[in-house]
Amino acid sequence: MLRKLLLSVAVIYTLALIVVTFINLDGVPSLGSSFDDKIYHFLAYAGLAGLWITFFKQRHKKQTLLLVFVIVVLFGVLLEVIQHQLNQNRTYDTYDLLANCFGVVIGTLIATRIDIIKLK
Repeated sequence: MLRKLLLSVAVIYTLALIVVTFINLDGVPSLGSSFDDKIYHFLAYAGLAGLWITFFKQRHKKQTLLLVFVIVVLFGVLLEVIQHQLNQNRTYDTYDLLANCFGVVIGTLIATRIDIIKLK
């Protein structure tokens, strides 16, 4: 049951990230730095990778985890590249893309190293 809950959370998080990528985000709280946007990108993709790696790691081999890692990186790249096509107020930013990728790396490392919950 916990595994199904984790899958539901991962799917909902992924869909929410897609929506947030394509809408205007005026009024997002400031963290007080000049690179708040990059921090948000990093955290969003660390969470995304963490959820999907945690879901797959209990029953799958390392090759599967590598595939999940690659898919999440490609997902971040794809969203960053096409976001300005669907919303003229959003633009492509290489630093956002790097923050996405770095977030995936860190989220994957954390999820593979720490067993926060044991899935049955």
